[in-house]
Amino acid sequence: MNLPSNVYQARVKAGTLKQDDAQQKIVLLFDQLCKSLATYQPAVHSVESGLLGSLKSLWHKPQQPPKGIYLVGSVGRGKSMLMDLFFEQVPVQHKIRTHFHIFMQETYKRFHILKQQSGKGGDPIPDLAKELAQKAWLLCFDEFQVNDIADAVLLGRLFEQLFALGVVVVATSNVKISALFQNRPGADAFKPFIKILSQQMIEIELNAAQDYRLGRPEDEKRWLVPCTAENKERLDHIFLSESHGRPVKEEILTVMGRAFHVPCASGIVARFLFRDLCDVNLGVGDYLALAQRFKVIILDEIPRFNPDNMNVIERFTMLIDVLYEQNVKLYVSAEAEFEEIYRKEDRRAFFERTISRLNEMQGQNWGSAARAS
Repeated sequence: MNLPSNVYQARVKAGTLKQDDAQQKIVLLFDQLCKSLATYQPAVHSVESGLLGSLKSLWHKPQQPPKGIYLVGSVGRGKSMLMDLFFEQVPVQHKIRTHFHIFMQETYKRFHILKQQSGKGGDPIPDLAKELAQKAWLLCFDEFQVNDIADAVLLGRLFEQLFALGVVVVATSNVKISALFQNRPGADAFKPFIKILSQQMIEIELNAAQDYRLGRPEDEKRWLVPCTAENKERLDHIFLSESHGRPVKEEILTVMGRAFHVPCASGIVARFLFRDLCDVNLGVGDYLALAQRFKVIILDEIPRFNPDNMNVIERFTMLIDVLYEQNVKLYVSAEAEFEEIYRKEDRRAFFERTISRLNEMQGQNWGSAARAS
């Protein structure tokens, strides 16, 4: 078994990573988890079945699962890179690594299907948890967060079942476990889930001093300020260039059986007014379908955000998360630089990840190759 620390040091030696003592400490903890998982198998994935498996289950106590890791820290410190390093090396066959937004979207789809199958009054959560555990008993989530009361309720019940089945969870987040869903309506009902996470996962803070997303090349201006006729014309030229002059048309995507209208599409390029993408009732499924179909998005007229309209702000952060994960090139016109479009200080940390990702997405190589970190 090749441990994450060995790969980390090899990349430092090759010059593709910079030695960071804080990252090194985290890598060693991932080494320990790798070793524990090498000899662990949950009961739901037992190779024995039938009468023999049932008899063995009477003689042997279920194997106690190792605790997962909840890696928290500021944006750009290398959390995702370290988790990916662990995921690549851990000797587990049944494993999944995904962005948390995407996991929630896929989970809701399956939840509604099972609910229909179970009939009136049926509870699909146990079957959903068993399906997930059969598919993968190591779940790795990037950007774990809870912003919606419906998500909070579903997650609490689902994860309780997953942990009972022996599933191990590793996650990165900008928010400590105790602060998940804090100061939101219904937060008290979420406290049992907070307790479960704290029991099943070891929370570790990554205190790397440097934001490794800063200092990326910015030879090509992609965030145009302000929303003037001149910048609109520049986006017109960008649209023409990125689409290679192909015909412009309306396109319709299908998302969970409904139509999602793309008013201006050409080849791999789609163009929207900000209000048509973030000021309407769209969700991560819509943004994911958009990002999987188009590799260049042009967004006109991003305003300064009103802190009282959190729905718009949360949709925008969700959109950026999906475009970032899917390595989509983004051009915009905006009323202010991305560091300045949201200024409410008591929720500033909520927007820091978005700022960092937007900064990285300004690089000239963004969208042309797979993301390195």
